[in-house]
Formats: sequence, C-alpha cells, structure tokens
Amino acid sequence: MSNNHIKMVVFDWAGTTVDYGSSAPMDVFKMVFDEMGIELSRDEINGPMGMEKKAHIKALLSLDNAAVQWKEHYGRMWTEADVEEIYEKFEDKLFDVVADYSKPIDGVVETVNELKKNGIKIGSTTGYNKRMMTKVIPAAKENGYEPDCIVTPDITGLGRPTPFMLNECMRVLNVYPPKTVVKVGDTITDIHEGKNAGAWSIGLLVGSNLLGVSKDEYEKMSEEELAKLKEVTTKKYMDAGADMVIDNITELPQAIEKINEMM
Repeated sequence: MSNNHIKMVVFDWAGTTVDYGSSAPMDVFKMVFDEMGIELSRDEINGPMGMEKKAHIKALLSLDNAAVQWKEHYGRMWTEADVEEIYEKFEDKLFDVVADYSKPIDGVVETVNELKKNGIKIGSTTGYNKRMMTKVIPAAKENGYEPDCIVTPDITGLGRPTPFMLNECMRVLNVYPPKTVVKVGDTITDIHEGKNAGAWSIGLLVGSNLLGVSKDEYEKMSEEELAKLKEVTTKKYMDAGADMVIDNITELPQAIEKINEMM
C-alpha cells in the first residue's frame, strides 16, 4: 500500500468502540466527586474526557465551581495528595464495574472487520491505564472487537492530547508516515491527539461522549432535537481541528475512501 492511502485507523475506546456515551468514567467520576462533597454537572465532568484520568481529575478540580466548593467544604485549596486520593477511589470503583460497560457499540465489529479486510491495521489509545484495560480487553474480545495494538498512558508516560500513544501504535504496527493514519474518537482530546501526531482526525457523533446523551436519551429525542444537537457537536469537533465528522461508525470506510481520494 502506497503512502497516498490510509494504512491504519487508531480508535479511542470508551464512547467510540465500547461503552455508548462513555458512561463508565462519567458515572464513576460523578460518584467519587459526590462522595467528596463536590457536585459537578455532566457537562463539567465530560469536558476533559479522553485525558489520562489523573489529569482529568486535576482539570475538574481546577474548575471555578469545583474550587469554590472544595474551599467551602475543606477550608483550603486542593493539593496533589487530594488528587491521588480521588484517583485511587476512582480507579478502584471503575475497576469493579468497567467490564460491564465494555460491550462494543453497534456497528463497531462489522466496521473493524471491513477495515481489516481492506488491509487497514487497527490501533487503539485510551485514557484508561493498563490495569483497567485488563478488564476492558477481554470483555470487548468476547463480543468480537480486538484491535491489533492497544496503548495506554502508562506505557508512554504521557496521555492525550500529546501524540505519543498514537506514535507508539505507529511504531508497534510499523506504519508511517503520519498522513497514512486516521484517528477516530468521541472527544475534543481525541481530535487534538490525532492532529498533534500529524494524522487525520475524525470525530464521531452517535455514541460519543461529546454528543452527551445516553442510548436511551438518544432514542427518545425528536429528529429536530437530534439534528440541532448534532449540529452543535459537529461544530465543536471542527473548531477543535477535526478533518471530518461522521454520524455513525459504519460511515468510516466511506470517509477513508474520501481521504484516499484527497491524498
């Protein structure tokens, strides 16, 4: 395959290939912060989604709303020790439940199989650490999804939005140059990861964290409500630098064909 065609797709996990809406980290973050006496909205929690989880916690604690509540509740500003405590609580709770959230999203298995049939390698990056993925990987595999490469932030030392996890997928699967790689994700941080690596970045709407609705909420929304929500979400992706936005993951092979034509 020449350097004028896509050779690899690098997927995110929660919200992109498994766990519709990235519900597992969202639910556990909400639970842990509630226990700490800090009330955050879904939009606030979702803002940094896609980052390495300790960095995500720092981003949440740095919100004005969280900082004010912390000062009122504890009489001081938060510290690195507090970040560690919250992270340990988060990791323990998520580890207990994450397998239950790791079923592939509709269309993922079929799409990945089609890509593989076309000779495209499948990489993956995530905000979860290696320990967490010991629960996620078998659950996804049991239901038919198995990428060729899985890179976590503790492998590279730095997570998104840096390009290093994606770079590691390129190294492991021997794929280069970056213009032959597509990053597909459901958060702004995913888009930044792809662009920082010099790859193409595609944002996903259905099932995404950025769209911000559960599967049940999605199915109950009117066509007009969905169209408006998707328009707003698409703009967020494009403002972040996305090269394309697709409605459903099953549209990815056609999107890749368009990129190949552009190249």
